[in-house]
Amino acid sequence: KAQTPDSPLRTPRGHRQGMGSVEEISEAVGHAFWDTQPVPSLNAEEEDACGPINPADPEKVRAEPYNLPPAFEWTDLDLSDAEQAKELYTLLHENYVEDGDAMFRFDYSLDFIRWAMQPPGALDYWHVGVRVSQTKKLVAFIGATPADLLCHGQRVEPRPPPAADKAEEGEGGAGASGVNIEEKLSGLDLDGGATGSAASSGGGAAELGDQAVVEVNFLCVHKKLRSKRLAPVLIREVTRRVNEKGIFQATYTAGVVLPRPVARCRYWHRSLNPKKLIEVGFSRLAPRMTMVRTLKLYALPDQPVTKGVRALKEEDVPSCCAKLNAYLRRYKLTPQLSEAEFSHWLVPRKGVIYTYVVEEAGEDGEKEVTDMFSFYSLPSSVLKHEKHTKLHAAYCYYYFANKTPVQQLISDALVLAKRHEFDVFNALDILDNDSLLKELKFGIGDGHLQYYLYNWRCPTVVAKEIGLVLLRLLLRAHAARRSGRFSTRAVAPALPPCVPAACDRRLRLLRPAP
Repeated sequence: KAQTPDSPLRTPRGHRQGMGSVEEISEAVGHAFWDTQPVPSLNAEEEDACGPINPADPEKVRAEPYNLPPAFEWTDLDLSDAEQAKELYTLLHENYVEDGDAMFRFDYSLDFIRWAMQPPGALDYWHVGVRVSQTKKLVAFIGATPADLLCHGQRVEPRPPPAADKAEEGEGGAGASGVNIEEKLSGLDLDGGATGSAASSGGGAAELGDQAVVEVNFLCVHKKLRSKRLAPVLIREVTRRVNEKGIFQATYTAGVVLPRPVARCRYWHRSLNPKKLIEVGFSRLAPRMTMVRTLKLYALPDQPVTKGVRALKEEDVPSCCAKLNAYLRRYKLTPQLSEAEFSHWLVPRKGVIYTYVVEEAGEDGEKEVTDMFSFYSLPSSVLKHEKHTKLHAAYCYYYFANKTPVQQLISDALVLAKRHEFDVFNALDILDNDSLLKELKFGIGDGHLQYYLYNWRCPTVVAKEIGLVLLRLLLRAHAARRSGRFSTRAVAPALPPCVPAACDRRLRLLRPAP
């Protein structure tokens, strides 16, 4: 067997995020913070049932915005406005995430930011910015978007306030009945701020429709203002605004173990353009491997193997949405999408999201879609390199496989990602991925990603039972110069709800979460 040259992957140190690494946050906060929050402790017994830990009480939500340091003011960003969207792009591009060796930096496009932050039901009120009062310059941001989540077949949502809940207490009050709708994982904290996702009570928020979760993302503070403790205030303020709409549950991810994970998974990476990855320092030739052998190892066919593969069209949305929801319901932690959400997240957008379906003739001769796969784009700028300026990464997104084997679909995704000139393809060992990653020459990373639910108890879920793909589950990798192996660094899409001074961040998803 040919040895995979850049496997296993090793997580390097020294990676810089806009908010500080998850490790730094965990060390700063410790578990003392979590002891004050409605989450199970690490030594708590395994839960058998699902439901809220604490009831929701909208009457206790703070009515006034949190105070900012002198010389700063709150602002809501309308990302439909070109000038305001450009302001956010500039803030993220210059201050968000770069690796510890200053070799790579995430480069979110305006189209990606709008795609990530403006799904159906999005509110400008949840695009929370901080400006310098005198110059009106945007210097900090945090955003939230609505979604929904199913856990063990049950919708994640809060109980009514105690006064309205008495009639239900005799029925066990385990929470809500299982429902559909979508959710994207990122960590949002309540009562003290967080970054991720939260679930809503469904009352008093008509503009949110049936969505019951928000994902909090893009927590970013200007590099020169990291000492101003803006991040904790940002987290608390977006939490307050989310709570105003009846949101009291959350889901988030972190690279460290906090009280208490509901699931755990790992990162995997597949080289598409190994020569470029080696040239920019993203990876290195493995011992006893030449460039020629490496290129041969990762060679892909010119065309997809599956017949009838084509890009998703708008007219495919109703049938594909129903089939994806049905497919995802086999998992224990999973989203469900409305047709409007499906159209937003999965209808192809050049440079953002790529979705393909498999179409074949049915028994009556009519063509029907049987399978679907997708991946989204998040490039990084290559810093200080004479030849290359961009590193193009694709991220495995949602799929359903009714007739075509999943491995064949993901193999075709690699072919199409290569055709679109992506350099690397990233995936988690969730969904049905674990059974195919090695066969498709993915290299495993040594970093783990923990999934969490805030103010929600439930039994533990294993990686292959996760159907929730975090949009801002963004990974980065660079070379371990001494080891000669692929090195990866996970940028947690959703930072946990914590508020140390170092917390100026997300990228799930969306933190970017960025």
